[in-house]
This record gives sequence, C-alpha cells and structure tokens, in this order.
Amino acid sequence: MLADSRTVRITGDETAAVHRRAEDVDAESHPERGNRPVPEAYCWSNLTSGNGSRALWLLLLPFMVVNLAHWMRPATNGSARTRRFYGLLVRLVALTLTVLLTAAACEVALDLAAWQCAGAARCTAAHSWLGFLAPEQHGWWSQPGRRLALGALVPTALVVLLWYLSNRTWGAYESQRPPTDKTTHGAADGATCDPLGSTDEPDEASGGGAPGVRPALGTPGFWYGRRLVARLRAAHTAAGFLTVAAMITVAAGQHDRAVGSPLADVLGLLLQAALGCCAFAVLWVVCRRGRSEVRRDLVLDRAVIGWLPGSSIALLAVAVVYAAWSRPGWVSAGPLPGDLVFRVIAVAQVALVLALAGAAAALHRAAAHPRTVLRGQAGPVVATLACALGAVMTGGLAQRVADWLDGDATPGMGGGRIVGPPVLLSWQAAVIPVLLVLLLVPVAVLAVRTARATRRLGPVVEAEFHPRTVDTVRTRKIAGVRARATLTDAAPWLVGVISGAGLLLGAGAVAGSWLSGEVPGQAAEGTDSLVESVTDTAQALGSWLIGLGFILFVTWGRRAYRHASARRTVGILWDVGTFWPRAAHPFAPPCYAERAVPDLTWRVETWTASTGGRLVLSGHSQGTVLAAATVWQLRASTRRQVALLTYGSPLERLYGRWFPAYFGPDQLNDLCGQVRCWRNLWRNTDPIGGPVRVTAGEAGPEVDRGPLKDPQAYGRSVRRPLPEPVLGHAEYQADPAFAEERAALVDRLSPALPGQRGEPAEPTGSTERTEPTGRRPQDSSGSSGRSSA
Repeated sequence: MLADSRTVRITGDETAAVHRRAEDVDAESHPERGNRPVPEAYCWSNLTSGNGSRALWLLLLPFMVVNLAHWMRPATNGSARTRRFYGLLVRLVALTLTVLLTAAACEVALDLAAWQCAGAARCTAAHSWLGFLAPEQHGWWSQPGRRLALGALVPTALVVLLWYLSNRTWGAYESQRPPTDKTTHGAADGATCDPLGSTDEPDEASGGGAPGVRPALGTPGFWYGRRLVARLRAAHTAAGFLTVAAMITVAAGQHDRAVGSPLADVLGLLLQAALGCCAFAVLWVVCRRGRSEVRRDLVLDRAVIGWLPGSSIALLAVAVVYAAWSRPGWVSAGPLPGDLVFRVIAVAQVALVLALAGAAAALHRAAAHPRTVLRGQAGPVVATLACALGAVMTGGLAQRVADWLDGDATPGMGGGRIVGPPVLLSWQAAVIPVLLVLLLVPVAVLAVRTARATRRLGPVVEAEFHPRTVDTVRTRKIAGVRARATLTDAAPWLVGVISGAGLLLGAGAVAGSWLSGEVPGQAAEGTDSLVESVTDTAQALGSWLIGLGFILFVTWGRRAYRHASARRTVGILWDVGTFWPRAAHPFAPPCYAERAVPDLTWRVETWTASTGGRLVLSGHSQGTVLAAATVWQLRASTRRQVALLTYGSPLERLYGRWFPAYFGPDQLNDLCGQVRCWRNLWRNTDPIGGPVRVTAGEAGPEVDRGPLKDPQAYGRSVRRPLPEPVLGHAEYQADPAFAEERAALVDRLSPALPGQRGEPAEPTGSTERTEPTGRRPQDSSGSSGRSSA
C-alpha cells in the first residue's frame, strides 16, 4: 500500500494498526519538506485472517450467512412494527440453526454411536473402541441410559466450544468500549469531540445544511451492540444444552412409560416440564429485544446472561443423572427416540422463511427501488441458504459417520450393522443430485449469455483502443474479462433460483420422510422400475455428495489452519460476511468493523483536531465500505476537512443492492453531502467495484470517474514492448487517474490552518499516545483483505 519496504507502525497493535513510511513518521513536524501528501495505511488483516484458530470459523459459516440476512432488510420509510417483526424472524431462524447443529452432534454421539452401534453386537465387534459399552460385557456402561449419558459429553463439548469462540472473539473485537461523549482529545482551546458521534452540534443533512438525521451507520450504538450479543449468546448456549438434555430425557422417559414405572415416569415428566419452561425462557429472550442502534448498549442484562445458561446446564446434569439411573431391562433397538426433532426443525425453518418473505415483500412495497436485488427478497433468500448450509453440514456429518459404522451396507436400507440416521437426512441427501441437475439450466443460460456478450463487446473494445493491427485473441480476452465482470450483476437471480429450488426440494423431503417413514430407496420399492432405479441412484449419489461436501469443508478448514495463504483466502470471505455486527446469531464470526471503524474514527478525529489539516480518506474494495462507515461516525466539523477517494468500490454494486436499508441511494447521497468532496474510480473489467451512482451538487464534478482504461494499452508498442495485463479489480493506484484525482481532492479541500496546534491529550481507550501532528495534507489509503482506508 505504501510502496516502500520500510514502514513504521504509528499507532495500534499486532491485530490492527496505522502504518507510515519511515521517512514520514514525523512529517507534520517538518513542513519545510514540501506540501506533498503524507500517505498512511490502516491494516486490519489480522482481524479476519490472523492465526490458525481462524480456521475454526468455517464451522460457523451458516451462522454468518443467517446474520447477513438480518442486514439485508429492504429500505423503507415506515412500518416500524414490520421491521421489528423481520428482525424477530431472522433471530428465530438463527436459533433453529443452533438447535440443528447441536441435534446433529447428538445424532452422531447419542444415536449412531452410543445407542445403535454400541447396542449391536456386530457393530461393536467391528469397532472395538466401543466394546466396553456393549451389553454383552455386562459392565456398568452397558445400559442404554448410561451410554447416552456418556455420549452426551460430545454435543455438550460442542456447545461449550461455540460459547468459548463467541466469548473469546467478543473480548477481542466487540468488547472494546467506545469513547464516551465529550471526550477531550487535544484541541488547544479545550474543545471536545466524540469520535462516535456525540450530539454536541447539529448534523447536516445531505447537501442542505439544515439539521438532519444521520443514516443508521452513523448512529452512536451501531458499532457497539454488546448487550444484544450477550443476551443472544446466553439464549443460544442454553438452547444447545437443552437440546442435549431433551434427547436423553425423552429416550429414558419413553422407556419408563413403556415398563410402567410410576415414580420414574413422574420424575421424567417433571424434568420434561422443566426443560419446556427453560426453552420458553430462551424463546422469550430471543423474541423480547432486538438490536438498538440509536444508543450504545452499555448495561448488560446480568440476570439473563448468568441465569439462563446456568439453569440449562443444571437441567442437563439432572437429565444425565436421570438417564444413568439403573434400568436393567432396557435394551436399545432401532433408532433413538426423539429423531422427530429434525422434522420439527425443518418445518419450522420453512415456515419462518415464508413469513420472512412476506415481511420483506411488505417492506419493499413501502419504498421500492429498481436497484434492490430480488425485489427485496435478499434476506429470505440468504436465510434459506443458511438453512441449506446447516442441513448439508449436519446431514453430511451424520451420513459419513453412519457409513463408517455400517461398513459396506447402505444406512437405512436394512441388512447392515445399524439402522442409520433419521429418515429425513436421507431424503435431504437424495434431493441434492436433483438440485444440481436443476442448476445446470441457469448455469447454461449464464454461460451462453456471457459468450454472446463477449462477441458483442469485441467491436466495442476495438473501437475504444483503435489498434493499428487487430489481434483477435487479444480482443477476445479483453471482451471476455468485461463480459465475465457483468456476472456479478446476474448473481442475485442465480442465488434466488438456488434458494427457491432448495426451499421447494427441502419441503418435499420433509413431506416424503413424514408420509413414508422410510428412506427414499425403500419408499420407492414396488413402484415403476425407472422410478425405483432413479430413486436408488439419487439416494446413493446424494449420500456420497453430502459426505464429500462435508469432507471438503473439513479439509479446507484444516488447510486454512496450517497455511497462511489459505487463511487469507478465507479472510476475503470474512471481509464481507463479518463486516456486519452479530445481530441475529451470537456464534457467527466476530464483526471486525466494531474494532476497525472506531480505530479509523479515532485516527481521523485526533489528527484533524490537533492539526486542522486536510485529509483524503481513500479506500479500495472493502476499504471503501470501512471509509464510508467511518465518515458517518465523524463529527460534522471533522467531515468538512475530509475528502473521500474510493476505487474498486462495491458500495453501490454490492452493498447498495444487497443491503439497501444501510447503503441504498438515500444513504449514499447523504454520504456525498457529508464530506467536502468525493471521487470514485471504477473499471468495466472489475467484477466487484463499480460506479456509486451518486450525483454531486452544482459546486463540484460528478462523483464517478470511469470507466478507466483497462488495459492501458491494446498491443505492443515502443513505450510498452510487453503485453499490458488486464487489471480488473487490482492495482488502481498504478493508474494515472489515481494521482490526478488525489491531487484534485487535496486542492478542493480548505487550505490547511497555519501553524501547529500542539500535542493532543491522550484519549481514553487509545492504545498509544498520539504524536503531535502538523498541517500538511494526509492521504490515508486502503486495500481489501490487507488494509483499509
């Protein structure tokens, strides 16, 4: 970013810091060196792709995706009740994912291993490590209830791990207390400043100058949702423990009712009633309160945070004791009672997604915009994908473990060592080949459209470059890059098709499993030979594919743990997925912006307050999103000293279309009015960045400049004897337009104040003492994945 191998960390720590070139460390103290911009880079790479533990975040992928659905709410001018209902539905979908993942761990440890395999002589003979649990050994662990109690350690450990990851990352990212209002940080006249947006001065509306209301990303509490994360973490942790307790309690209770043991039966009913009451408390906590953005959640609900997980783990301990009580005549046969939970979860997810689609449609109708993707249905579509990811992960795990325990037999088809996983999981696996076949149609359509666009753009490319000699291969390459870059704009409909097909097929799998009670291969027996053959093939292939998907997922996580390059690739995914705070699922990967945005806000506020200097805030790719969020958090007086330079920006193309309530046209127009001036560079070969479609006022030029020329030259020449690459999303700073626009922005800013204001006082919560700065213009640059504005 700084184009110099000798860089110095100015402020910050190993996780995120501000860097300068060595020669510019004390540039403000030497105005005699010239009035050139002093470049400075903020690096946040370790927030998304730091040490090897980041590989564990892959386990949280469904949670991250459902959290995105919360922020994809359509933009609307009213309907506060509908907005709250939308957020409630997303939180309930997120809760079902926690229960689903815990139930999958219970299925593997309790049902397949402790109940089925350990209770079958053929299976324990093939897996000697389960021999001490076999009934033939007549040991203490041979009773089914005690085997279940031992197997409960696995899902319980999973819930503890999820809680630990959430609590640990919360402590590293989101627990950093923001600056308080009226924080003094260095103005010589004793003036105060609140970097996170105090109300000590009126804000200015876009282009008007009259007092206005900032967009949501500029509100004081947007980047500090500590209270909601703590409440949701307590509720989801309790839900996980209650799922484990319910699985073993229901199994023991059914046996007690079957043998007619009155005392044990009453104890089981009382325990189930207590579990139901605690589950109701979990639902109440999830439904009771949403996320507050207009104020900071500084006060934690300690009663809920402490009481709810504590009560659930106490009930789990009681359930373990209840199940482990001696029942000499109890024999485990067939699947574990309680596999109904998977069907209930699937039905609940379908109902919640449909209700979410209705709420999104109502919100979109109130303020429809043609650039909004999928007519406002992005949230329900992404929530469906989160449920599908959860089903693939859980079903793949259960299928692989069942295949391993059952040897050469096909689980669920009879004749094997064990019965196999729940019927619904086999139906869900069987619909995967069908879904892949259906996806061939839209993929083929996109491929044909891209090929046609490549041919259509060929003459356009040649007309732009005016080559002396036409090179057909070169023309096709440039046109192909441009055509493929437009696939980003077609992605919403592809995602919508995948989600819709997955929802319909998933509903069909639930209906088929519920009506037949058998796996697809058995349910198709006796039908037409073609139907029977296709069904058997779909079931076998689906089981193999879902298991392969799970293995690839684990392999990817293992590689990310071992190799830094793979972690950086994962980090790019987290750049978008973890920009948003954890508003729906507390076990999602942490929000790095809750650290990065206050960091940048502090840096801009302290530098401008101590120097009165001009500042160009520049960012590339995801850095432009951080830059915009930072501008909204600045005081109005500070924003008048800031210019914005963005390049390769997804602000409108991705964020504005997928997150219209936060980066829609009104918000981007407001951002343009907040800063002194803004220029955006883009290329038509860039698959990510694009124009921001904002019109500046009469006093300045248009915000967008582009499309920039890419490549710089069509063919070989005396000046460029080697072929020029097609840069696409990369190396915007190498384009001459970057230096031109940066210089123009510096010139348009107000002249720097003469003299130096003196050393600022150390702000509360800062990591290092801020050095005295002078009046020279500062250029703060950024790049996606490694550093930001």
